Amino acid sequence: MELISFFEWMETSALGQIGKTYGGVYALGQSLHLMSLALLGGTVLVTDLRLLNVLLRDVPSEVVVESTHKWFKVAVSLMIATGIFMAAAVALRMYYNAFFWAKMTALATGIAFVFFVKYPLLQRKHDSINPVVLKSLAVASILLWFSVAATGRWIGFS
Repeated sequence: MELISFFEWMETSALGQIGKTYGGVYALGQSLHLMSLALLGGTVLVTDLRLLNVLLRDVPSEVVVESTHKWFKVAVSLMIATGIFMAAAVALRMYYNAFFWAKMTALATGIAFVFFVKYPLLQRKHDSINPVVLKSLAVASILLWFSVAATGRWIGFS
């Protein structure tokens, strides 16, 4: 199946029709999407600012990482679910929107970064990891997730 066919199907699906027909339901989906983005951003910032020794210095960074990672997974799951709902209502518009594809690329990169690089590395004792590596990891993470948020925001402007 071609990708465009999938987007056409998505827009005409029950999910797409609900999003188009019931503005209140769509607005609720948007609200949940933004709240999940805020939760995700909060977990990323708390974790990364702790790795940069900016906040929560009296709490071991391992504790912060474990605590925030649980909420990160909740936020990503909710963000994806609500994002699919919102995109279904305007699927063809999203298909032709360059910022949508930029966000999907940034999101996939961010998720891969967290689950295949950041979190596995941070499973080790943090004092055994070179501090430059920890700080670089934190800065890369902040920049990556900022790009997800920024490209997502630009979807609305285009």
